[in-house]
Amino acid sequence: MKKQEFYNPQFERENWVSLNGEWSFQILSPLMNKKKKINVPYCPESKASGIEYKDFIKECEYSLDFNVNSFKDKSVILHFGAVYYEAIVFVNGKKVGRHFGGYTPFSFDITSFVNEGKNNLSVKVFSDLTANQPSGKQSRKPMSYGCFYTRTTGIWQSVWLEYVPKRHLEYLKYFPNINDCSVNVEVGVKDEGKINIEVFYNGKQVGKHEDYVKIKGVYTIKLLEKHLWEVGNGRLYDVKISYEEDNVSSYFGLREVKFDGMDFLLNGKKVFQSFVLDQGYYKKGVYTPSDDNERLNDINSAISLGFNGSRLHQKVFEPRYLYLCDKLGHMVWGEFASWGIKYDNLDALGTFISEWTAVIERDFNHPSIILWCPLNETWRDLDDNRKTRDVRFIDSVYQVTKALDGTRPCVDVSGGYHGHNTDLYDFHCYESYENLQKYLNELTEEGKLEVPLLYDDDEKQLFYVKGLPVNVSEFGGIQFAKDKALSQVSSVNEGAVQSTESWGYGEGTTDENAFVERYKKLVELIKSYSEISGFCYTQLYDVEQEENGFFTYDRKPKLSQSAIEQICECNKK
Repeated sequence: MKKQEFYNPQFERENWVSLNGEWSFQILSPLMNKKKKINVPYCPESKASGIEYKDFIKECEYSLDFNVNSFKDKSVILHFGAVYYEAIVFVNGKKVGRHFGGYTPFSFDITSFVNEGKNNLSVKVFSDLTANQPSGKQSRKPMSYGCFYTRTTGIWQSVWLEYVPKRHLEYLKYFPNINDCSVNVEVGVKDEGKINIEVFYNGKQVGKHEDYVKIKGVYTIKLLEKHLWEVGNGRLYDVKISYEEDNVSSYFGLREVKFDGMDFLLNGKKVFQSFVLDQGYYKKGVYTPSDDNERLNDINSAISLGFNGSRLHQKVFEPRYLYLCDKLGHMVWGEFASWGIKYDNLDALGTFISEWTAVIERDFNHPSIILWCPLNETWRDLDDNRKTRDVRFIDSVYQVTKALDGTRPCVDVSGGYHGHNTDLYDFHCYESYENLQKYLNELTEEGKLEVPLLYDDDEKQLFYVKGLPVNVSEFGGIQFAKDKALSQVSSVNEGAVQSTESWGYGEGTTDENAFVERYKKLVELIKSYSEISGFCYTQLYDVEQEENGFFTYDRKPKLSQSAIEQICECNKK
């Protein structure tokens, strides 16, 4: 099955060709030297790939014969949405480039490497989860365990070709201004030439600008109609940009986000963030959903439960997922797959910032992203509890984030340990109702936030500053299942094993009424404190052995319609 949806609707040309579909694939190992067919862009660990090999893959190779159309006066650009982790790309046996990083797009101009007609593309991939590099929730053990899941090796987002004019658009950035109903458009171009920008709303032209641009330009476009991007109402403006012979379709949302004291404001109005955790894992595709229907299902499931946003957790989601959030007016946190990095020294700081910068640049224009979250739980090292993080790592990442994007708030580390600077003090609490109540009472009565793991005990100079915004960004995680899987492990394919011991935070339940009442009690407690700007419940659906979702891993509802309605009403109060 080919995935024919274009990778990024915010920067779309008509002249593109999908390379998704059947490729040749080989794990480069003395014990695994047989070539197989793989369904790109699904990782070889996934069922959807046709391989479903779940053991470690340190080195593998992809190959595809593809056709190139006549490209006179055009550049042929080869694009990859994401490949985990190191990719070396060859066209017709010649190396065209190398890319490090498992979560960001990259491209190569292959004009001088291809011929009109048949060509060959091969990609060598190297992955080592023991290295000091971002890996998110990918398990570094043979099996999935705890909150670590099936690995993702190699190509896991779309691959495509574009035929672009020699003089072409390279990037776009939108800076909406809700007060004077305008948008600043920054464009980067190859060379120089005439540019024409047209803005439409529901098919009607509401703004236009023509100019001459060289390398880069910034233009202010007044909008004839004001349509704000709000929760539940995406109200997107469509944009058509032509630069000489190049034509790009795009869009933006007119909105402003910021904190004012302890309140989160969307377009100047206080909005409480009722969020749910979405880990972006799929039973058949692992990291990769099958199509927009599967993406939409998760977003609409969150909305059906009364959540106005999702925390996209420990993974960089595809642009098409964000596009659907943009359309539906569904707020999200833009997070990175930061686990896997060693925070106790600065050795991987450059690696981290390089890829995180690419994430911000890729996703800058999405109105649904209301906050950046580059790091999560930078506590003790997973492999050596004696090592804690170097605060300079956290401070540097925050400063780079703010330098790249001053239009959004940034939480330096979700859950702690926080550093010297953050726009939001958030914390994770899977403790009892009584303990959570104690922390929130202290915040209200004394202006203190003394939650375990908020700061490193050895850094006495770091503490919560009274009056700054607070969010309960992980809580709950209640295990709810009527039919529990109790076996410890089971065989999966060629000798690999996966943990099937189900779990959740705290004491689980098989009683729907008990689950709903516990959920409502926690949410009502949090929302009763005006000092809290939002929450994020763990989680939307089960992921492998983690059985604490509202839906099963294959997205079947675990609750009755009556229970869903009660939770929805509670979230929207």
